[in-house]
Amino acid sequence: MNPPDTITVEALDGEGAAQAEEDFSTVYAEVFAEPPYHETDDDVADAFRRFRAQARKPTFRGALAHTAEGEPVGMAFGYPLGAGTEWWGRLVGPVSEEMRSEDGHRTFGLMEMAVRIPWRRHGVARRLHEALLTGGQEERSLLNVHPSSEAAQAAYRSWGYRRIGEARPWHGADLHDVLLLDRPPA
Repeated sequence: MNPPDTITVEALDGEGAAQAEEDFSTVYAEVFAEPPYHETDDDVADAFRRFRAQARKPTFRGALAHTAEGEPVGMAFGYPLGAGTEWWGRLVGPVSEEMRSEDGHRTFGLMEMAVRIPWRRHGVARRLHEALLTGGQEERSLLNVHPSSEAAQAAYRSWGYRRIGEARPWHGADLHDVLLLDRPPA
């Protein structure tokens, strides 16, 4: 394994992320096959059909971490939520109208973040997160995280995220915690 200082994190727009889809998919497939996710090859194929559509959004932002040899070790991606987002409608409890108000600039939706096992606990996830949010003007960031994913929960909370509710991010999904990070004004 490479020391963490030899890991590079690259911020990507949608076109760059689309060109690096294989690296995003490699990380995603390995990490989300683990408990509590247990995603199958079919689940990964579905996720990357969505990824291709998401990467075409003009506001899409991705980040990819590689070793010095070019091996992908982590990935993250998302985009600002538009006025018609379905995200807020998937919460199982009520949320104020003020909280759920979106305009395409207010909230960055962090869709996915994952780091492969050998490179965890070396700050790679934090660097991916920073690469996604740096330069963005959104006042907050929103994500769903499985409640059994203790390491992810701990990382997000240490970065300042707070739990605002629970949601079923897709049909048949386990309940996920919905976490929100208020970002300081630029």
